[in-house]
Amino acid sequence: MTNTDSEESEGVSFPSFHDRTTELTDADRARVRLAEVTRNLILDSFMSTARIEDIDAAVVNVLKAIDNVNAPGGVPGSAAAESHFTDRSPFYGIMNPLSMPMTMEQDESFGELGAIVGVATFTEPYEGPPGHVHGGYIAAAFDEVLGMTQSLTGRPGMTGTLSIKYRAPTPLHTEIVYRGWVDRVEGRKIFTKGTSHIGDTLCAEAEAVFLSMPAELMDRLRKGRDLSAPTQNQ
Repeated sequence: MTNTDSEESEGVSFPSFHDRTTELTDADRARVRLAEVTRNLILDSFMSTARIEDIDAAVVNVLKAIDNVNAPGGVPGSAAAESHFTDRSPFYGIMNPLSMPMTMEQDESFGELGAIVGVATFTEPYEGPPGHVHGGYIAAAFDEVLGMTQSLTGRPGMTGTLSIKYRAPTPLHTEIVYRGWVDRVEGRKIFTKGTSHIGDTLCAEAEAVFLSMPAELMDRLRKGRDLSAPTQNQ
């Protein structure tokens, strides 16, 4: 890895926003349980072969559950806007019912900064070609893995470009291992590369460029999100 700028270059101003610094609260753990059950419901409803009357009964129960979720009088810290950045991820967020969830960890033995390893198993809601993962989800998972990878530089930012080469079809219900690493840094630009494998089979390769941003911008984005978020029962 090379860095053409000094340590004081623009963007070197705050640690990774992927790092959790607080423990889960009771409200957090309740939201994790809710996300897990909802995640199962998404898959089961998608694959259901139940009778029409049973599906209609399920709809009634789900509508009742929605009323409970939107009930007023929540405890402080239970709002989605107050959850940690990683909890909201559409791929590995434990409070996001749309996540798989993918697991993420750092491999410190790889290169100067280490690598990020993401492990995922896609199910039927993510299907593209019959029995295989939709290419858009494969690309989005790369964006998530490489997004965490670029944070290893200590100067995280946003995706500028993302390029995918699909090498082999990626089947559903099969463990996929994503790996991402920093190739080099040039000014605000962080160049990353990645691969996805099933066993020894290379399924796809990726290259992405991220643009470092100052801490003030991240704070402004958070505040804008919180101000625009819908209130309960809206």
